[in-house]
Amino acid sequence: MEEFKLVAVGGTFDLLHKGHRELILTALKAGEKVLIGLTTDTLVHKLHKPHRVKGFDERRKDLFKFLEDVNASLRAEIIPLNDPYGPTVTNGNIEALVVSSETVGKASKINALRRERGYKLLKVIVVPWVTAEDGKPISTTRIRIGRIDGEGRVITPSC
Repeated sequence: MEEFKLVAVGGTFDLLHKGHRELILTALKAGEKVLIGLTTDTLVHKLHKPHRVKGFDERRKDLFKFLEDVNASLRAEIIPLNDPYGPTVTNGNIEALVVSSETVGKASKINALRRERGYKLLKVIVVPWVTAEDGKPISTTRIRIGRIDGEGRVITPSC
């Protein structure tokens, strides 16, 4: 994998599951330094998530713990996202963006905005869906409704 000086990745990162961890680990493999954009509570509200979402401070704490667990807390910076694009459209030093299959469309919009502003286009690194045991994507929504756990194991209802 090509290595970049500064890579960005962003999300809500509620219930930091296996798919989220894969996104962040991919960003860490790709970049010397990683900006992790974390949606603020205000932005989460505007996104109309179909489930409750932990508060910003708790999600930031969970992210930081994960970064410490993988010995990457000194190479990553968690920054608040107040809009869907964050510094990716204002920081000319960012070289690459890590996205999921679900959010690849946002990367195209980001690069269009960068082009308009005279910044070099970002290299887009797409991480395929991480699937659960049932072959369906791992998502916070599926975890919240009790279909799977954060590792993608199917939860069978007890009768």
